[in-house]
Amino acid sequence: MFGKKKPVPQIDKEQLALIKYAEKRIKQKKRVYIHFVVFLIGAVFLILANTVLGIGKDLKIAGLDWFVIAIVLWLALFIYHFVTVFITHSFMGKDWEDQQREALVAKQQQRIDKLKQEYLKEEREIAKSQAYNETIENITSTQKKKSELTIIVAAGENNAIGKDNDLIWHLSDDLKRFKSLTNGHHIIMGRKTFESFPKPLPNRTHIVITRQETYKAPDGVIVVNNMDDALDAARNDKQPFIIGGGEIYKQAMTLADKIEITRVHHSFENADTFFPDIDTSIWKETQREFHEKDDKHKYSFTFLTYEKV
Repeated sequence: MFGKKKPVPQIDKEQLALIKYAEKRIKQKKRVYIHFVVFLIGAVFLILANTVLGIGKDLKIAGLDWFVIAIVLWLALFIYHFVTVFITHSFMGKDWEDQQREALVAKQQQRIDKLKQEYLKEEREIAKSQAYNETIENITSTQKKKSELTIIVAAGENNAIGKDNDLIWHLSDDLKRFKSLTNGHHIIMGRKTFESFPKPLPNRTHIVITRQETYKAPDGVIVVNNMDDALDAARNDKQPFIIGGGEIYKQAMTLADKIEITRVHHSFENADTFFPDIDTSIWKETQREFHEKDDKHKYSFTFLTYEKV
């Protein structure tokens, strides 16, 4: 019915090439036949022109009549035409061209295969190297991210955290929160912060960073000389804490994953130790809890949690 198209016969490229080649050969053979007929007629005409009409009757070249030389030359041209179409073509025709083309393609394919093998070998070596590097990076990343390094601090509005190696305020709820969060974990601190404690805090593993090579500490306290060794000592803790002082906080800011800060809503001008500024383009506030001042707390404060973006 309407809308249906009649199927159109399709001829593939190979068949079309064969048809065109056959048409070309027919034309070549026709030209040879026409050449032969014209040659016969021309030869008869040249003979009659000389013998009957007397054209060039006395003209001789190398002792031969001119028309004989003309016929011989024309015959040579015809023989060349005939050989080109029938004989030469048999040896160097389409089949010969196809054979030469296939041989060339085969040789090129061998070169391509060789280059592929060399390329694949090189690619495998590169892939092995990349896989090895990625594995090392993943292992390193996993080891680093196996724990969540947390900074815990209480700081005033002007980032004050202490004076003369001691706190400037006493907020019981803040101390309770510090105990609750750090209980059962490794706590990393500087020597002066550690010495501000009357004794090591219970149920926590203390890691003290000091430049003093011969520093003596109570049993159970780990003494190291730099932050890298401190983190290595706490590698099995899922959430080690940085608890101060000021210089240790500065070193930890680029390494930490989280900040638990008690923001005391007052500026303490007499402080001598300060917490670094929190860059909000790097740290995102995820939790806050405000506490008004009361009989037990001289200042109002807010528990804030920051996580690295």
